[in-house]
Amino acid sequence: MKVYEIVKGATGIEGLRQAERPDPTPGRNQVLVRVRAVSLNFRDLAVLQGVYPGPPAAGNLIPLSDGAGEVVAVGEGVTRFKPGDRVASTFFQGWVDGPPRPGFPALGATSVDGMFAEYVALNENGLVGIPPSLSFEEAATLPCAGVTAWHALMVSGRPLRPGDSVLVLGTGGVSMLALQFARAAGARVLVTSSSDEKLERARRLGGTDFVNYTKTPDWEKEVLSLTGGRGADVVIEVGGTGTLAKSFQAVAFGGKIALIGVLTRGGDTTPHMLMLKGASLHGIFVGNRAMFEHMLTAMVVNDIKPIIDKVFPFDQAADAYRHQMAAAHFGKVVITL
Repeated sequence: MKVYEIVKGATGIEGLRQAERPDPTPGRNQVLVRVRAVSLNFRDLAVLQGVYPGPPAAGNLIPLSDGAGEVVAVGEGVTRFKPGDRVASTFFQGWVDGPPRPGFPALGATSVDGMFAEYVALNENGLVGIPPSLSFEEAATLPCAGVTAWHALMVSGRPLRPGDSVLVLGTGGVSMLALQFARAAGARVLVTSSSDEKLERARRLGGTDFVNYTKTPDWEKEVLSLTGGRGADVVIEVGGTGTLAKSFQAVAFGGKIALIGVLTRGGDTTPHMLMLKGASLHGIFVGNRAMFEHMLTAMVVNDIKPIIDKVFPFDQAADAYRHQMAAAHFGKVVITL
């Protein structure tokens, strides 16, 4: 079968290459999936560049955590799926429900091969069924970004309520899915971006207030102004330590910040402002299979489709990575197989 590998020791795009590997055979409790689409996350760039946390891969690694396809065979003991079923991977294999704990492998990093192959064999508990309303390309955008956004809004801390205000930083996959989920829940959504064109696209998705942080560097003050001095009840913090101090200023009294991203470095991360506001900071690291399944139910009921920026064919995978690296995308970058 055809796969993409990241060569051991790679530090950039030159380390990504096509390769051939034997077709996998499903073992006990495993499902063999013909992968039809995969998507890219910021995390996948870190893996390619050799800066992802954790021990390096022992050999060449099949990357990417996010993929969707159809079941072509099942191993002994499988009860959840049958050939012909449409499925998507879960980011953490084995984390079905409950709180996180050490030991759940994440696809496509360290020494755990991911989804960027024509065929993958995964434990049946590491997959979810995808509804007819979603294409393979759409479903492939959800295992990391979708579940992360759902976890941040609906599970961690106080769940989102109608009338709440949500601040999303930027217009990447997590932020735009959070916008869609929040609007479906009856929330007001404030969006930041360096691009007026992207802010206009966010408006068409249902965003209600907008801040161009290039034109308004003190965007946290503008958020306070737009909310009548209250601030945002929920902040989807994908920037990381470089934007965290501004998010402390922008969050409402009693609000929560969902800490997701590592896009920026540096900055003041002193949390005293949270104490003064009675606000909370929640670390979000994707989520479990139950969250994925609940999210899919909500997407069907509310007819939510993830936003795909661009779809690349398999042979143009390097171009897809470059597009993601350029940070010019709106929503998700997808590759078809």
